Amino acid sequence: MIVHVWRRAREADIGPVVVAADDLAIVAAVEAAGGRAILTQGDHASGSDRIAEALARLDPDRRHDTVVNVQGDLPTIEPDAVRAAASLGDADIVTLATPIRRAEERGDPNVVKAIGTPIGPRRLRALYFTRAAAPWGEGDLLHHIGLYAYARAALETFVRLPPSPLETRERLEQLRALEAGLRIDIALVDAAPLGVDTAQDLERARERLAVRGWT
Repeated sequence: MIVHVWRRAREADIGPVVVAADDLAIVAAVEAAGGRAILTQGDHASGSDRIAEALARLDPDRRHDTVVNVQGDLPTIEPDAVRAAASLGDADIVTLATPIRRAEERGDPNVVKAIGTPIGPRRLRALYFTRAAAPWGEGDLLHHIGLYAYARAALETFVRLPPSPLETRERLEQLRALEAGLRIDIALVDAAPLGVDTAQDLERARERLAVRGWT
């Protein structure tokens, strides 16, 4: 699964791709596929902390000023979606969202909702993220996709911040950035990738990958 995510990131063709992991088995799997991986500390509280460590070790000369965190449980992520997030513009952080199509997901707390105001074609400025069905009233709700592109300085600021009150309450790490005044933009994409959390999800991911010819 990790190798599939690595391949999708490479297909985005926006820069070098490195897998950051705290497990030697993951490092070995990536290297066996021809990729590059780095073994990080095992006690990081979040993926953002892990990529901050990896970035500091891999690029001490600060040649790269943008980093995209593609989580390892998204094997069906589209390369176009990775590219969409990487266009930071004036934002500190860019993430992704797509309109919710299934009625049962509107009230599902496991489907995080992104709330923002339009600032351009398929682009919003984030105002909030929540597990509740929000905003109220007629209209689309947006399913947040947990892929983040950071300006390097914003990532370094973020990982120094303590957990924030709303982050703790909602259990959503991105609220720490908003509460600290960092700007998050949302790029809209056509569909959410399948996150793999269960054995059933894994089978669905294999089916999707086979349909796309991503074997």
